[in-house]
Amino acid sequence: MFETLILILDATLRVSTPLILAALAGLFSERAGIVDIGLEGKMLGGAFAAAAAAAVFGSAWIGLGFAILASVGLALIHGFACITHRGDHIVSGVAINTIVAGLTITLGLDWFGMGGQTPALSGDARFLTITFPFADALADVPVIGLIYSELLSGHNILVYLAFALVPATYWMVYKTRFGLRLRAVGENPHAVDTAGISVAFVRYRAVIICGVLCGVAGAYLSTAHNAGFLKDMSAGKGYMALAALIFGKWRPVPVMFACLLFGFLDAVAVRMQGVVVPGIGEIPVQAIEVLPYVLTVLLLAGFIGKAVGPKAVGRPYVKERA
Repeated sequence: MFETLILILDATLRVSTPLILAALAGLFSERAGIVDIGLEGKMLGGAFAAAAAAAVFGSAWIGLGFAILASVGLALIHGFACITHRGDHIVSGVAINTIVAGLTITLGLDWFGMGGQTPALSGDARFLTITFPFADALADVPVIGLIYSELLSGHNILVYLAFALVPATYWMVYKTRFGLRLRAVGENPHAVDTAGISVAFVRYRAVIICGVLCGVAGAYLSTAHNAGFLKDMSAGKGYMALAALIFGKWRPVPVMFACLLFGFLDAVAVRMQGVVVPGIGEIPVQAIEVLPYVLTVLLLAGFIGKAVGPKAVGRPYVKERA
């Protein structure tokens, strides 16, 4: 039982990584007042760019760079529509999701001719796992050995980066001048403008950070967690990250725990495949796949209470003229 629990927790860390990265991306965007439904599209675009570049250049790090560039480009399009032209944030985000879903398949067919997929990645084209010192030697030690060798060791660098970014995000949002301005722009942009600070400049920096994190999340999906790009491989993770962001009430540490909860539910659902329940029989695969999403809705509806976001989120800012 203990070994099974460790294996589930190990899978939880891997599954939660893109959720944490995307949720932190959404945190920066929405703290600045920009609603970002387009997390899904930026992740998907980043995943395709990373896999395509890694397949061509044979380097996962080059793939990561292209993923960040693609995602930041999409983030700037969203910012241009919502900040500069004061467009509807939801419409812009949905448009990005729709365009990227079709564009990745079209480019995949044109470039690689593999039904929208990219070639399988191997070697340096993927982010490989990192084994901690003495992990193999300690594997047989009761309790501690399994935790160290299986749960803590054996992940790729992007997993460790995602969890390291949680305290880094907390520090940036709550302990720096930029973080103060970020939160102020999301709560009262008029006051920020009165203080002589450009609201648009702060918001653009926020969406760029959002794009960088979504690009890392996308690269993780295609070059670390998987070995190439598949059609719609983000599979709603951007929307789950938004749910985790609301569940965590726009605070980095609670958001991380919300992502871990959703990842745990997903890991348990995978473990339940093929399980035979007495009197019911084998649990249908479809019921298992939908379980994390159903529980997400139930948790959001019944356990977190009223989640109040930044006051100016989703509202276009119009500079007052004397």
